[in-house]
Amino acid sequence: MPELGKAWCRFFDNQPNVNVVEADIFDINVDAIVSPGNSFGFMDGGLDLLISKQMGWAIQTELKKRINASPLRELLVGQTETIATNNQLVICAPTMRIPGSDGILESVNAYLAMKAILIEGLANNNITSIAIPGLCTGTGKMSPFVAAKQMFAAYSEVILNQKPEFPLYIDAIKQQRYLKRDTPKYE
Repeated sequence: MPELGKAWCRFFDNQPNVNVVEADIFDINVDAIVSPGNSFGFMDGGLDLLISKQMGWAIQTELKKRINASPLRELLVGQTETIATNNQLVICAPTMRIPGSDGILESVNAYLAMKAILIEGLANNNITSIAIPGLCTGTGKMSPFVAAKQMFAAYSEVILNQKPEFPLYIDAIKQQRYLKRDTPKYE
């Protein structure tokens, strides 16, 4: 199993509603797949390109139309847009503002994107299962361990209802540092 799969297994082990699989995302029988793109809806690189080729360029067209109609004219990291296709729903969840790895290694973008994906999954009655690829691990170049740790932190908050408490500013700083660190220790 690739390094990302091992990292997911480390964090998501014993979670009854999570299956870590090594497979083509298009071969997984789910209601929705995640497109971990960018804030402007460009779907011509990485997994987004494969989604566009496999499921049609109409997804990018619709996504850009929605983004351009929004007040900010961009889909922020931590927001989603869900687009219906003939076979599945596509949850567009930016992991970066623009395509590239600039600033991703120092970010909590995988955490923010995962929270948005899970919130959308809970809110959308047409979604009971989601295929979620590595977030920030391709173009973003985030380490598999850090990405998996951030994704699990979001899962813990949204699905397991384990909300962190920050009585002091330093507590929020510690959590932020923990999410970005390539170590399992919470300091």
